[in-house]
Amino acid sequence: MRQSHELPLVGFLLFSLIPRQLCEICAVSKTSYTDLNPLINTMINSEYTKGIQAANVLLSLRLAGILNQNQEQQLIQQVKRNVDYKPSNLTSGQFALGILALGTCKNPDATSPDFPDLVRKLGNKFQAELKNMDKHNGNPLTNYYQLSLDVLALCLFRGKYPINKVAEIFNPKNENFYFKKQFSVDTGAMAVLALTCVNNTKNWQEKTDTEALKNIRSHIKSLIEKILSHKKENGLLGNIYSTGEAMQALFVSSDDYNESEWNCQQTLRTVVMEIHKGAFRMPTAAAQILPALMGKTYLNVNKTSPCVYGSGNFNISTVEPITATPTLTPLQIEVNYSVVINSNTYSIMVCVANGSVFLNVMEAAQKKNETLFSFTWENSSWGPYITSVQGLRANNNDRTFWELLSNGKPLDQGAGSYVVHEGENLEVRWSKY
Repeated sequence: MRQSHELPLVGFLLFSLIPRQLCEICAVSKTSYTDLNPLINTMINSEYTKGIQAANVLLSLRLAGILNQNQEQQLIQQVKRNVDYKPSNLTSGQFALGILALGTCKNPDATSPDFPDLVRKLGNKFQAELKNMDKHNGNPLTNYYQLSLDVLALCLFRGKYPINKVAEIFNPKNENFYFKKQFSVDTGAMAVLALTCVNNTKNWQEKTDTEALKNIRSHIKSLIEKILSHKKENGLLGNIYSTGEAMQALFVSSDDYNESEWNCQQTLRTVVMEIHKGAFRMPTAAAQILPALMGKTYLNVNKTSPCVYGSGNFNISTVEPITATPTLTPLQIEVNYSVVINSNTYSIMVCVANGSVFLNVMEAAQKKNETLFSFTWENSSWGPYITSVQGLRANNNDRTFWELLSNGKPLDQGAGSYVVHEGENLEVRWSKY
């Protein structure tokens, strides 16, 4: 670790990576800040804004300069409690996200985290990911999205990481960038942010491998091309949930594509419309889109810069915590639910309240037949995540997971947020990615 007096220069250099004009054009104007109120209130009031999940929200709101000091302190305490006292319970990406959130700007009190120690622990977690990749055919303990968070945090906070290995594993041809042979836009975008940081901090390395850095620059350009190839007619990049991070990646890579390849204003208009349609009911989804709408990226993280406070034109309310589950009505609907394991299919018809989510259907099926429809789940930043069905557990090393589908099509929402409808054919399928 280098002395802290060098860090203001780090912040300046990283800020200079961002094409300011593009960010200003894309940012929501102050007169339209009220369009963002649903995002902010979701982040602050959701029941999922707890524990390490608070890191996403803290990072986003601090970058946007929206929180007041009291709200910020509550979130800081939750994040610190996890990174300081429960590091072994966190994945590498969760730990990295906690560091990024705590280091977004200078903490307002004297209880500043011990960043050198946190970064050292993150370095150990990253090394564990690399060792697992060596043992299990290139598969990390988690996934490439989390590995990108690891590299980004290590880069921003002057941690140790092997540049040669980073250049090797983040090759865009690597299968870890793909989910069921489909390029993952948000994973690619997070990798762009991490690699951009590495590329622009090369002068701080004691030994610079020019070939590795050349490969990193090539990877950035290739990833940007892949992101833009998944641009929709309405301007979304991938889907609504990957668009925010994809926008950040495009902000810091304007030299790698032509202005005509991306209509930023169109993307912005579509996202704002989706906000009013209720697309961002999960705090993580809201947190991932907000920085880009404010013209910010994760490369703006700088623990020596003063935090900006004040809600301005935002309407931040504090109410009883809300969940991602919509209000239920007394009316019942009937859906078909199936568990598919290889060539075996187990189906059942269940009745649930109108407005129920996928998880409610799974619970109803389990009550009817626990042998065939038993399942387990764990809470994640995106809400409930299905870990096993019939005792069969998902495994990163085997690249297996439980896929949620409706009428044969994979869902882009989780079990706790997808609202089911009368007559739907819902399915959890044992799958490989």
